[in-house]
Amino acid sequence: MAKTESLSEVHQSVSTDKRKGWRRILAFIGPAYLISVGYMDPGNWATDLAGGSKFGYQLIWVLLMSNLIALLLQSLSARLGIVRGLDLAQASKHAYPRWANIPLFGLAQTAIIACDLAEIIGMAIGLQLLFGLPLIWGISITIFDTILLLFLLNKGMRAMEGFIVSMVFIVGLSFLVEMFIVEPSLKEVVKGFEPSVLGGDALYIAIGIIGATVMPHNLYLHSSLVQTRKIERTNKGIKEALKFNLIDTTVALNLAFFVNAAILILAAAAFYKNGLHEVAEIQDAHKLLSNIFGDVAPALFAIALIAAGQSSTVTGTLAGQIIMEGHINLRIQPWLRRLITRLLAIIPAFFTILHYGDDALGGLLVLSQVVLSLQLGFAVIPLIHFNSDKKLMKDFAIKTWVKVLAWASAFTIVALNVKLVIEEISGWAKDANTWWIYVIVFPALIFIVFLLLYVFFHPMIEKKNRERQMVPHGNALDIGKIEKISYSKIGIAVDFSKNDRNTIRHALIQGGKDAHYFLIHVVETAAARYHGNDVMDHETQSDRENLEKYRTNLEDLGYDSTPFIGFGSTAKSIAEISNKNNLELLVMGAHGHKGLKDLIFGTTVDSVRHKVDIPVLIIR
Repeated sequence: MAKTESLSEVHQSVSTDKRKGWRRILAFIGPAYLISVGYMDPGNWATDLAGGSKFGYQLIWVLLMSNLIALLLQSLSARLGIVRGLDLAQASKHAYPRWANIPLFGLAQTAIIACDLAEIIGMAIGLQLLFGLPLIWGISITIFDTILLLFLLNKGMRAMEGFIVSMVFIVGLSFLVEMFIVEPSLKEVVKGFEPSVLGGDALYIAIGIIGATVMPHNLYLHSSLVQTRKIERTNKGIKEALKFNLIDTTVALNLAFFVNAAILILAAAAFYKNGLHEVAEIQDAHKLLSNIFGDVAPALFAIALIAAGQSSTVTGTLAGQIIMEGHINLRIQPWLRRLITRLLAIIPAFFTILHYGDDALGGLLVLSQVVLSLQLGFAVIPLIHFNSDKKLMKDFAIKTWVKVLAWASAFTIVALNVKLVIEEISGWAKDANTWWIYVIVFPALIFIVFLLLYVFFHPMIEKKNRERQMVPHGNALDIGKIEKISYSKIGIAVDFSKNDRNTIRHALIQGGKDAHYFLIHVVETAAARYHGNDVMDHETQSDRENLEKYRTNLEDLGYDSTPFIGFGSTAKSIAEISNKNNLELLVMGAHGHKGLKDLIFGTTVDSVRHKVDIPVLIIR
């Protein structure tokens, strides 16, 4: 049976009920650290470096305000996951019609790819700065993050959280050491927390800082990760989980704030104070650090960038899994799902380097942030709606003052991101060849605006089908009177292994002596794949003799059977024989492969059951 929980591999895998005191609090610590890495990605680095180098310590208060908004929205995301046991994508699937969920999934997946793209570029830059590795090689290496993520998931949620926390620790430690190297003015740092009127370039960079802070994939991810904790589903247990997760979120996001503030302070102390106000890209910062402070500071800077990129890619691919399973209920093999997400992010980076050169990656980073900004409203608006709904959240619906703050934050973020998008499109429109803006960009924007308005107004207008939202998979049916099912045509897939006896025995129990049995075996040799029915190799002849032995044996026991041999693809041949002969039940033995063997040999049982419309009995 398919698992329907968010991140089913690690759902409720961390026990909390057997721990007391500090150990109990520590059991809840972890999810927000995975979230916090999204607040330290290359997009944040770029805006922090620009703000510090151009305006000194003046914009630290903007960072603090962004962090407070992020803290509010992430706590709402955690609340949704804990109270309703649904992630944000699953909740959207139940609240909005299917026609709306498909574009919502498309936009969310595009945002995940944009996030992943920023992390890939950042990590590739870090590898180049530290080891002199060409950017295209660095991007190629990031594909192995997929393998790392599978390894971490197999080791359990705590192992993954441990890895992420260690990466975050490396980032924080690197910048702490750099603070001692650059020696910022403590008095001026404190003064930077005082709000000031912004205009011109300062306002634009402030918009960039806020826009790069709250990311949609973090809202999807947090609502899922909190469900890895096994809690009591009572009012007391939920209240406790909410309290401990708020502590987790506050600590983790304040750590992210420290890292972003450290980057801005580093830029202010190293560049602004030395009259270097035009630090445009991450590579420029690294180069200037080398000129001013020697080798230690830039090396720490590159190590921190690699650690931030590595941890962010892990969380980005997890978010890709959540939105795919949540919005459209599509479940595919974990390795394939993560590989697709990673490849979709790597391809534009590869194309940009090959076609435009390494220098164009900075522009691609900006484009990824613009794409990201388009999706933000589609995550924030439903999140606030879901947390405000008293019928669904019961005693845990947010209070009025929290609603006011949340909606104010949402409209601020969406408005600032819309401003950023308009400015970017205006820049594109200045180019000579702009037909594609009118043919592709404008129609897409009109649809996106319509969808955003629909997402905002639909929960307020739609009062029907509320009960449907309360039940993730619909209501249980009345089973009614049970009658015995008699099968007259039963297929038995055999492979002449020791498992055959058990498979055949279970099939005979299902049909008894009144049924007719179809003994199915598939020859998979290269000759069989090529020649099909005409093949007469040794293996085929041997298999025919073995099937005949089974038929004779069954005949002696009083059972009727017919042998069938298929050729080539096992799953395809079994399905074809089953469908052609109108079988009513198919009995198969599970091969028992796990992990890498499944990857190499495939999962025949899964493939067959998707190709036939009859019950499949799997015998291990």
